[in-house]
Amino acid sequence: MDEMEKIMIVEGRTDRQKVKQVVNEDLEIVCTHGTLGIERMEEMIDDYHLDDRDVYVLVDEDDAGKKLRKQLNQELPHAQNIHIDPGYREVAATPNHVLASILIRANIKVKPMYLKG
Repeated sequence: MDEMEKIMIVEGRTDRQKVKQVVNEDLEIVCTHGTLGIERMEEMIDDYHLDDRDVYVLVDEDDAGKKLRKQLNQELPHAQNIHIDPGYREVAATPNHVLASILIRANIKVKPMYLKG
């Protein structure tokens, strides 16, 4: 299996773009586009080999995001949760330098230019 070991689950396309801007390592980023049905969740686990990889969950700090995080944590108990400051509510609204410092704490490499914020 030559795919990237780390995979991050986010809610939407704008979240994925935001994380890609800041991250400085091979990290696969998957969008759920909201909460998942059981079938879709199982497909995602199989398609991305989530049981065998380092999984990071980065979702919005709103009701939908909390519901999705709970759902992902039940299916992927080994996943590492990354929380943004509730003041920003959304991953996409979090300033790059703030997101970078949150990702660093989760042992994800970020572009140095975002550490000066």
